[in-house]
Amino acid sequence: MNPVTIPDALSIRESSSTPNAFPTPKTLAPDASSCVNTATSRSCWGSYSIDTDYYVTTPYTGVTREYWLTAESTTLAPDGYEREVLVFNGSMPGPTIEADWGDEVVVHITNGIPDNGTSVHWHGVRQLNSVASDGVPGVTQCPIAHGQTKTYRWRAAQYGTSWYHSHFSLQLGEGLLGPIIIHGPATADYDIDAGPIVLQDWTHTSVFTIWENLQRNAADVQPIGENGLINGLNPYDCSQSSDPACIGTAERFELNFQKGKKYRLRIIGTQIDGWFKFTIDGHKLRVIANDFVPIEPYETDNIILSGGERYDVIVEADQPVGNYWLRSIYQTACNRNDNLNKNNIRGIVRYVGADTDKTPTTCVSKTITNSCGDEPYESLVPWVSHNVGSSDFEDTLGMAIYMEPDLTFKWTLRTKTQIVDWQNPTLLDIYRGDTRLPPESNVVTVEATNEWVYWILEDQTGRDIWHPMHLHGHDFYILAQGSTAYDSSVKLNTKNPPRRDTVTLYGSGYLVIAFKTDNPGLWLIHCHIAFHASQGLALQLVERPAEIPDLIAADVDQLNNTCKTWAPFYNSLAQAHYKQDDSGI
Repeated sequence: MNPVTIPDALSIRESSSTPNAFPTPKTLAPDASSCVNTATSRSCWGSYSIDTDYYVTTPYTGVTREYWLTAESTTLAPDGYEREVLVFNGSMPGPTIEADWGDEVVVHITNGIPDNGTSVHWHGVRQLNSVASDGVPGVTQCPIAHGQTKTYRWRAAQYGTSWYHSHFSLQLGEGLLGPIIIHGPATADYDIDAGPIVLQDWTHTSVFTIWENLQRNAADVQPIGENGLINGLNPYDCSQSSDPACIGTAERFELNFQKGKKYRLRIIGTQIDGWFKFTIDGHKLRVIANDFVPIEPYETDNIILSGGERYDVIVEADQPVGNYWLRSIYQTACNRNDNLNKNNIRGIVRYVGADTDKTPTTCVSKTITNSCGDEPYESLVPWVSHNVGSSDFEDTLGMAIYMEPDLTFKWTLRTKTQIVDWQNPTLLDIYRGDTRLPPESNVVTVEATNEWVYWILEDQTGRDIWHPMHLHGHDFYILAQGSTAYDSSVKLNTKNPPRRDTVTLYGSGYLVIAFKTDNPGLWLIHCHIAFHASQGLALQLVERPAEIPDLIAADVDQLNNTCKTWAPFYNSLAQAHYKQDDSGI
């Protein structure tokens, strides 16, 4: 199999028996000698391959990858503008969580932030039989109090590229995020795994301050970012600024290519409010995966990503030896947003042998336009084919916006604004058998086992607002996606439709997704624009509730302990006027 580079924050523990915490899908011990994953056989993975359906069968490696991360407040200048940030282990992005397909991943999160709680969500990780580790405050846990540690434990039942981030209010926008790589087979060969390329929108003002302004002026004011980052870097021009915080010391991300080699790049969209188009001047991108789903490869010169979406691409170093711009182009066509540095969010690809002192002079492809949306629907063909059955449960999740009596703006999903209770997570309510969940929890319950759920999502505001929608606990199937109002004449594609965990709902449009009730637990669906989520654009799915108490029985002591330490800490914050003033997620 493909060996992984072990970071300093990681240790490996071997175990010899299959853990009972992960009874499904079927686990088999891999025979590494069957088929070795090499540059010319990336479809291989021991006794498994790219044709293995990981929803049905996954390796059991007997390996535990263990990490220790501390969320902390510090001062950094990732683009040359110095500001207070929130980061993991002192860096932004945080350390890469890396494992092999079938490993168990254990991450210990310590909250070192003096005046905030925190929690960590493992974006796109299915959390099969491990819902207590999904990491959503007020939903699957209480927040982690300052000075406390919580352990998250999950099985790498999928493979590919993703990321982890705080799910506590707007902390994601302050820098609490990092990449995840789960090594496994691929749908095309490549020579070198170049690792994650983390795309990030960036503001010089705290997102909590921006949030306050949006709350009062959401109808008329759109956030304007100062910059974007690529793997935590991108220089901002301080030459015309008199602001003492603009110290102008940043560098650009650089990637080295050896001519003739093929490189796998793992592109991760982590932005809080925008879409990027990723491209490398003069080079084609061969796309081999969207989110955690391997797809039939297709070729393009750029890809568009919302916050939460990921694409794995292969780039061949087939151009003359030289230096080339790697670009993350902010799309102002989305939601009327803007970015002051939108045309200068760049890294550099340097071929071995090129002059390392020279700045690239290459030009962006003329085919790249300013637009919003996703990659072409017809291009996203899953490698392992699945068809979708007829609907057993159908619901419409309409979105609207309204003004509270205090003149603040809120979103609704399925007619309700979600506001979670940090001190009383829904998962513990379900464990205790309490079915009287408050309306603001915004809960939908589906009790059936292995049946198909169809959800129709619509933005009913008439404001042409686009939303990256993310569902926890599932890859969903995209049956239809359009830019007009939904009606019964829309044809649904049930024959191996695109599937993923994050997708764009078009402005004033519709989205029809399906998933099977094969993962009992409590799963959030929400907009991944952080400001929209904070304004309540979210809903909780209670899936097969009768099974949840037994499923989380081994986790209840830790869940209760986290809540016991959170309560006095939050009370002390409240006395200092730090109170929950948003949805909590």
